[in-house]
Amino acid sequence: MKEKISLSFRLRTYGAALIFVQLAGCGGRDASTNDTQPATQAAAPAASPRPGPAKGKLILAFGDSLYAGYGVAQGESFPAELEKALNKSGLPATVHNGGVSGDTTAAGRQRLAFTLDGLARKPDLVLLGLGGNDMLRGLPIAETEANLRAMLDELKRRGIPVILTGMLAAPNMGRDYVSRFDALYPKLAKEYAAGLYPFFLDGVVTNPRLMLADRIHPNPAGIDRIVEGIAPLVEQRLQR
Repeated sequence: MKEKISLSFRLRTYGAALIFVQLAGCGGRDASTNDTQPATQAAAPAASPRPGPAKGKLILAFGDSLYAGYGVAQGESFPAELEKALNKSGLPATVHNGGVSGDTTAAGRQRLAFTLDGLARKPDLVLLGLGGNDMLRGLPIAETEANLRAMLDELKRRGIPVILTGMLAAPNMGRDYVSRFDALYPKLAKEYAAGLYPFFLDGVVTNPRLMLADRIHPNPAGIDRIVEGIAPLVEQRLQR
């Protein structure tokens, strides 16, 4: 039975977890080039640039360590589990893992076109989950927004539907930063007519049994919970 936790409590708990991560260390010579990863996000190899033919619908999960599968087996990552859930529900689909640990929105912007061009065909849907590392590094929100807009513009130009999976800012970033960052994903989703899952870790980050020891990445059980929340939105978007 799912825990009934108030939104305010979830946000406070998530904020505490983010503060913990920031104190643990969040380095990098140049966040835009992604040369050095945050201490809690070891670099993961990029997905194969030329995957085989997709079965059914093709979905690109394009994000950072939360998509890449930090700390879990490859077959337990969010894209892998989402693919299993969609196929089990009767919607044949291939979910391509385009997650790279440590990626900022700037790094994602640099590799998006290459990733899309490397797919067997144009995807039917892109899940876009970047921005958390920007926030952890305290990068200007204007830069994060510009990079997300550039990626959304590229996807719009190619005629690819999008679902944004959002993040929330840590409360110690300051009231103005928090309010502007938290409003960014809903604003862009509305402007670009994109789907929106407001908080990727909703219902997971507050439960230690669903998180890895670093308190910021979900464990396999947590990933399953996330998939439960996102899969219906993906199915709905693909049926349009």
